[in-house]
Amino acid sequence: MKEHIVRGFRFETYKAPELSVFDRLLEIFTDLLTHTSGDFDEAIDWLRMLDEEYQLTTPEYTIDDFIEDLKKKGYIREEVDPNGRNGIRLSAKMEQNIRKQALNQIFGNLGKSGNGNHKTNKSGTGEDTTGEFRNYNFGDSVEKISITESLKNAQINNGIGDFHLTENDLIVEDSIHQSQMSTVLMIDISHSMILYGEDRITPAKKVAMALAELITTRYPKDTLDIIVFGNDAWPVKIQDLPYLQVGPYHTNTVAGLQLAMDILRRKRNTNKQIFMITDGKPSCIRQADGTYYMNSYGLDEYVVQKCYNMASQARRLHIPITTFMIAQDPYLQRFVSEFTEANQGKAFYTGLNGLGHMIFEDYETNRKKRIR
Repeated sequence: MKEHIVRGFRFETYKAPELSVFDRLLEIFTDLLTHTSGDFDEAIDWLRMLDEEYQLTTPEYTIDDFIEDLKKKGYIREEVDPNGRNGIRLSAKMEQNIRKQALNQIFGNLGKSGNGNHKTNKSGTGEDTTGEFRNYNFGDSVEKISITESLKNAQINNGIGDFHLTENDLIVEDSIHQSQMSTVLMIDISHSMILYGEDRITPAKKVAMALAELITTRYPKDTLDIIVFGNDAWPVKIQDLPYLQVGPYHTNTVAGLQLAMDILRRKRNTNKQIFMITDGKPSCIRQADGTYYMNSYGLDEYVVQKCYNMASQARRLHIPITTFMIAQDPYLQRFVSEFTEANQGKAFYTGLNGLGHMIFEDYETNRKKRIR
């Protein structure tokens, strides 16, 4: 009797590979570094406390072993400060790891794209096709010519008996025009971002780091500038994001918008936009003589009007402003509504949990706008 061999597939439940103790600790420690604004010692103290409560380590692998591995793998380095004291600093590798983890946490389903370009609704030269066809135009790539559609067109135009193919018969697959985007992300670092015991700066930092990682890896042709605003506004580098801290500041929204527009004026890209993450009302203006006008009580009409003027100015420059308001106060929502109307931009009233997803939804949407 012949033995019958049955060929086929056997499906089993997928089991994700278990993380090593180091990888598990690294994930937690990276999050703690964001909360502690890059303070290594404080983050390690928190990690030791969590270890005591949740037994994160084993007798064979302790927190001290973890610190040694961080050094060996290049995540941290020992340095001597100006006073001659030894200290530990985060390396560029760790700073990038913080940004990557922020991206995965906030928008984990995004992968790296080969080209990093933005799709618009306008047809033109690009890498992706629309699924539609159009007549050949001089300058179109030969690779885009659809042989099947062109031959069909030639038969219709010239008949089968005396078949010949002319330029007028050629059909190409339409493609999506690829554009570039210049974005300025404004982060409010006024005192209210940690007021009443609520940490609002950490989610804002995570969004900034995730957006930076998204753009530099998936859309390298785009530009991202990040500025912070309190009593004044100033730019910060991507590598400095983990170390951002709230200060004893009022909220000078006008200064932030002025700096953002100055940055975008120098960009050559057609598409420009401003994202503004804030939780409080504008309460500060720097006047021509260098002094500050401040009012923390209610919405000051003088300050508010300056903000509306800036929104209108950005609109004239074709720069939409998307405001992410991390507060639910009705009077603040009214201000944001009128500010958005003056700019013809967008506004989201969001809690801390949804902030990251919403800002990335909007970034993905804005990239697909038609270029005018």
